[in-house]
Amino acid sequence: MSRTVTLILLDAAGRPLGALPSFDVPEPWWQEVASIVAEVRRRHGLEVAVLRLLDADRPAPPGGHVRYVGQTADAPAVPLERVAVDLAPHPLRQSWARAGGPARSVGWATGELRRLGRRVTAVAQQRTWNLSAIWRLDTDAGPAWLKQLPPFARHEPTVLAFPGDPSSLVNGPTVLAADGEGRMLLADVPGQDRYGAGEGERAAIAAGHHVVQWRACGVVGELVAAGVPDLRGTGLADWIRERLAGHDVSAAAGLLDGLDHRLQQVRDCGLPDTLVHGDLHPGNVRGDGRRRTVIDWADSFVGHPAFDILRLTEDVDADAAARLTGAWARRWRTDVPGSDPHRAVDLLRPVAPLRLAAVYAMFLAAIEPGEHPYHVHDVPAALARAAATP
Repeated sequence: MSRTVTLILLDAAGRPLGALPSFDVPEPWWQEVASIVAEVRRRHGLEVAVLRLLDADRPAPPGGHVRYVGQTADAPAVPLERVAVDLAPHPLRQSWARAGGPARSVGWATGELRRLGRRVTAVAQQRTWNLSAIWRLDTDAGPAWLKQLPPFARHEPTVLAFPGDPSSLVNGPTVLAADGEGRMLLADVPGQDRYGAGEGERAAIAAGHHVVQWRACGVVGELVAAGVPDLRGTGLADWIRERLAGHDVSAAAGLLDGLDHRLQQVRDCGLPDTLVHGDLHPGNVRGDGRRRTVIDWADSFVGHPAFDILRLTEDVDADAAARLTGAWARRWRTDVPGSDPHRAVDLLRPVAPLRLAAVYAMFLAAIEPGEHPYHVHDVPAALARAAATP
């Protein structure tokens, strides 16, 4: 599956210029823009920054014909099509999706790298959507990565650098700089994202993550005080209900009605609260054969450790999931004698997709309507999974 792209350009001052002729790019995922930037450079000799999704010919990704708003400081040599689009500002528009936003962010990152004694030799935009904007910056000392986050995810650099030494808590990318407003500069992590990892590699991921979670049990109060979301105990039930207010939750009404009692039963299983990654699938693990690094902590929170093993095992066969969960439970029983990790997992199994439904609802409430197609179908889908999970 590929994607057909129409890029509507703004000039350096943010005034509309028109649309470039449509073209195809190989990646179907709407947020991936590196190939868009490269193809415009190849076809037209223009340097562009993609600001945001405008609309698409299908209700949700991937693929299809997708229109974006972009910006250039160059004068296009190719004739542009005049198009009528609403370019009015929106109060929920992320700063990197506004005219001049990418230039300001790259300027900040370049300045931080200069302060660190590194000279930037090339900049390549990688991704832009409502959850993040990402650029690769090549330097004379190797690559660095600029990641910019929305307000609901701005605790990620806090987690990565907590409490000042990245190696002291999580095995994640090194934070080179952060501005407290959503921008962070990360050191390069060698290797490949481990999509498609088999059972053996997932077992190694789970074992390494247990060390992090056990270590984090002793600092949950400090993590919450530093701004990491607090989803401990029955407080998770209130958090879920608040974010799902206004959505049709009838599919999972029974689960929601009994959620406080279920979470109290989970607490009675005796496992401590800890740092939860929130999206621990192999694609968020990067490895090079020597080292394995867990990336993308933007969904992290303080809560029950079982949420991460449930995510790590949700797309493997039942026998493999049972073995991985069994090993996870043995580690926790060793560390917390008398606890019942297996019962905690079983109780939280339907709560995991219910929490995801609330996460998606949070995204929708915090982003402009033009970006809703990324997530609008995720809420009912997650609710349906929660209702169908025994």
